Amino acid sequence: MTSASQLELPSELQQELQSVVLLRLGDRRFAIAANQISELVAPSRIFRFPHRSSNVEGVILRRGRIVPVCEVAERLLGKRILDRRFYLIALRRYASQSEWIALPVTGECELINAEITAPGEDDAPHVSGWISHDGNVIEVLNVAALTTPVSPVAEARS
Repeated sequence: MTSASQLELPSELQQELQSVVLLRLGDRRFAIAANQISELVAPSRIFRFPHRSSNVEGVILRRGRIVPVCEVAERLLGKRILDRRFYLIALRRYASQSEWIALPVTGECELINAEITAPGEDDAPHVSGWISHDGNVIEVLNVAALTTPVSPVAEARS
């Protein structure tokens, strides 16, 4: 008899399952591909400075790096959330470079394996797909698109 730990999924199912990190912002859950996450850290001092990026609150120092703190709750929920439990340090890739960014989250994070459904034509650019977990449909976020400033013209069209 084969134990559950010895069972192997068919290769076509293994290819469809991907690791994602579930995060909470207010009452909603979102997901980010696990390969885009560096670590989860306790909130630390934010250094603020004059700048023109509306989605950058300031920076934190982490492992000898200056990491921008990107406010994403306003874009995802329509309001800022000041209650922070952790910073999710994610890797934002653009062109041929990448950088760490800190995303404030309000609850526990969880690593799961899930099948990601591709986004639809009408989905926002920050949606890279969808997963189903515990009876909920959850947006998988495109970190680069989510943390790119939105122009006032683009916001007026949506």
